[in-house]
Parts: sequence; C-alpha cells; structure tokens
Amino acid sequence: MSLLSVSNLTTNFYTREGVTNAVKNVSFELEAGKILGIVGESGSGKSVSCYSILGLIPSPPGKVESGTAVFEGKDLLKMSEKELREVRGRKISMIFQDPMTSLNPFMTIGKQLMEAYRLHFKADKKTARQKALKALQEVGIVNAENRLDAYPHEFSGGMRQRVMIAMALITEPKLLVADEPTTALDVTIQAQILELIKKLQASHNLGVIFITHDLAVISKLADDIMVMKSGEVVEKGTAQEVFTQQKHPYTQKLIAAVPDSAKPVPAQTVLNEKPLVRVESVNKTYVTHSGGMFSQKHESFKAVDNISLEIKRGEILGLVGESGSGKSTLGRSIIRLIESESDGIFIGNQQVDRLSPRQLRDARKNFQMIFQDPFASLNPRYTVYDTLAEPLLKHKIATPKNIVQKINELLDDVGLERKHIRKYPHEFSGGQRQRIAIARALAPDPQFIVADEPVSALDVTIQAQILELILNLAEKRGLTMLFISHDLAVVRYLCDRVIVMNRGKIVEQGETESLFNNPQQDYTRQLLAAIPQFA
Repeated sequence: MSLLSVSNLTTNFYTREGVTNAVKNVSFELEAGKILGIVGESGSGKSVSCYSILGLIPSPPGKVESGTAVFEGKDLLKMSEKELREVRGRKISMIFQDPMTSLNPFMTIGKQLMEAYRLHFKADKKTARQKALKALQEVGIVNAENRLDAYPHEFSGGMRQRVMIAMALITEPKLLVADEPTTALDVTIQAQILELIKKLQASHNLGVIFITHDLAVISKLADDIMVMKSGEVVEKGTAQEVFTQQKHPYTQKLIAAVPDSAKPVPAQTVLNEKPLVRVESVNKTYVTHSGGMFSQKHESFKAVDNISLEIKRGEILGLVGESGSGKSTLGRSIIRLIESESDGIFIGNQQVDRLSPRQLRDARKNFQMIFQDPFASLNPRYTVYDTLAEPLLKHKIATPKNIVQKINELLDDVGLERKHIRKYPHEFSGGQRQRIAIARALAPDPQFIVADEPVSALDVTIQAQILELILNLAEKRGLTMLFISHDLAVVRYLCDRVIVMNRGKIVEQGETESLFNNPQQDYTRQLLAAIPQFA
C-alpha cells in the first residue's frame, strides 16, 4: 500500500503577467521505506508539486486547481489548515532549500529544535533538550552541546543546512520531503547526510521525496526517479532505468550536463603571470558566547589562521574545504566585507586594507562578490531592473538612455529572459535568483570576483551554462576569480589552481590536475574520495 498517492495535481499562479501553469496533472506514488527522487531544471515544478500537497503554496497568487494527495488514507488537499498543521512537522517533515530564511534569527538553535519537538510530543524542557542534542550530533555538528546555545548567524551555510535536517528529523516523521537538502554541504558532510537519510529510511521505514538538481547524488540514493519539465512529468522509472535507459530527450540532456570529476579538462589560459591579488598573513578570530548571546562564557576560534596567497591576473583559483573550514571568511576578508587582521591585502594597485570607508565604496567597482544565498542577498523590494540598474548607474557604466539595453545584455549573459525585468526575487525559483545575483556581480565589470558557492543552487544544465559563461568572461575580459565551492567536480572543470583549507589553515595547494591526480595530504584524499559519482 502506498504511503502517499498523488493523482492529477494541477497548480496555477495568478500574476500581473497572467496565469502560470506551474504544475500540470502530476501523478506519482511513494511507498513506505522508499525514496522517490524528483529532478528537473529550476522552474520545472519540482518544489511547487510538493509544496502544493502540504498546503504551503501562498494564496494568492497560487492555487491548487485539482487533484488528490492521499496520505495514510486521507486526502491532504481536503484537510483544513488545523488538520494540516497536525500532520506537517509530525508525520510529514520538510527540509527547505534555503536554511537562512527558514531559521529564526532571534532564537538559539537549541530552542528552535526543542520547540519543534515539544509542539508535537508535549515533552518537558530537559527531555526536549536531550533530543535536540542528539539530533545535532546525528547530522555531524561538532561540539553540539555548546552549539545548541548559538544563533543561526554563528553557523556556516553548510552547518545551517544540517540544523534544518536535524529539525526535520527530530519528530521521527513517516514522510520526509527534502528540497535540495545537500545543496550547501561539502562533499564529506553530504555523504554523511545521505548515509543518515538511508539509515533512517531503513530503521524507521521512512518514505522520502528527494528534490534535487544533483543527478550524481540522486542516482545513488533513490529507488525511483521522476523527471519534470515545465510543470509536467516527462519520465518516470526506477533509478537504474532512468540513468541507463532514459527515453526522453530532456532526461538525456540533464545527464549529459553533469560535470565529471574524473575527466581531465583543458588547461585554462592565465593571461598574465603578475598577481592581481596578493594577500599577506590574514587572520580572523571570532568570539562566541557558549552559553547564549548574553552569557559571560566566551570562546574564541581562528576562522582564518595566518593565510597568504596570490591570484594571478586572469586566473581562477579554487578554494575548497568542509563547512566551517574558513573558506567564506577568507573570501570576505579579502574584499573587506568583514574586517580582519593582515600584513596587507592588495587588489590591483590598491591596498584594500588601508582604504577609508569612502575610498572602499568607490573601489568596490573593481571587486565584487557572488553570495551563496541569493534570496538573502537580493533586496526583496527591488525588481530585477532595480537590482541591476543600481550598480550600473552608480559606477557610471550605463546612462538613463541605455540602461535597459545594458540590463538586457546582462540577462542574456546569465540565461534569464528579458521579459522578467520587472519581476521581484520571490517570483523566481532558487536557481533563477542565483542568476540575478551573478548578473549583479558582473554589472560594474569588475577585475576580481569572489564567488562563494555561486552554482550550488543551480540545476545541472544552467550550472553548465554559468560555468561556461565564467570561463568565457575569464578569457575575454581578463576576469580574475576566487571560486569557493564544495563541489569538487565543478572546481576541477573551472579552476587553474586549487587551495584546500581545513580549520582555518591551508593544508594543500597546487595546479588543479596535479592536485586531483596526486593529492599529498590525507584530508585532500578524503575530500576527493567523498565526491558522488553515478552509481
């Protein structure tokens, strides 16, 4: 008997531009103890399908027009909001794609976990705290007891996602809907989380719907695969059938776009041997309150420990390491988005760490950042036009007369349709929002870009387009980049050199192919061994 049976699900969105048919007559079955993988490009209807059956579609503009979603003999689509609340979080849990906007910034991690558990089990605080501690330990949070009293902003992107996974699993649900749950995780933690989900599935007879654009991950995890395109199901079957005998051209296109970490790539061309970026002895220490924000207990840790590096003009330098290794902190320190101690940070002919606030604002034309979390970094009150026009006009790249033309060119570069120019961030999928963020970074035509997981939210076909775009920009414009990523297959495809970080220090560095083919350190070998490959 099916745990969940969805039949002829149709969902529309009513917007200024008319009716968007986001989900069209989608049907699927999920048995207890099985994993269904839903794959497809951004905007294909993967997430909307699952949000629809759980009553999470905002209305307006969304509306479930027809269909049934029978869970344990009851139709979720016919339940009242009160009945759905009793099911959601207890019998059906969800891991959302964007952890920073899903976690409450004003509550400690421990309180948020305890709240979820106590709401459904009526447990006392001591019992709930013990469950919260165990949940954090299960998903690989180091020093979990102290981290219970930390706030979301004190965690790295990958660690925040692990907290979201812990929160979803703490109530021991029967059905887990995982919307890109490993997107922000480094490969070793990703492997742990996937193993954890498989273990829980076996021990609790858990049914899982796993939404992802990472086909290598889903090929190892799922029992069955459903491929979606433009709101419709174009192919269904067992994982083996879909990955070895795919029938639909769209499925073939998705699989062909996956970067292969085992495949050598053409050497990139470094335009100039002279370094554009020079970093000397950067240090960054954080002080945390181990007993909560107002506690007198203080602990300090070095996120970046005496790091020096150079990036040649026209070079793409990859920076890899597990969550919490200091990658993002180093990238932000270089362009002074956070203040750190150093003996000197030089970009071009400017010593960035000596610039006054006013000088720094003017200098930012030359160095930009693509953030990991596009929804948090885009202004929700700005349309695409406003977002891209601001840097173009501020730095006099465009005039009021040619601003629309310049914006349209940027949209073309990152694969967004020009008709979306008046839309707001919430009207886009996660992958589309990241493309807007990339366009914004490219707008002032910078010399240097720090890219912090810029393709982690993108489906494989768009990821391939963006990586190709970055390579073209590096060649045509002499673009220099620090590329931070946990996806080693992407790093191998894109980067000239790679630096491996662990606990704030550089543990290994070298030319990309040399490092992948002959890693010298155990830590690097562990990272490479954890890369997911097609089963």
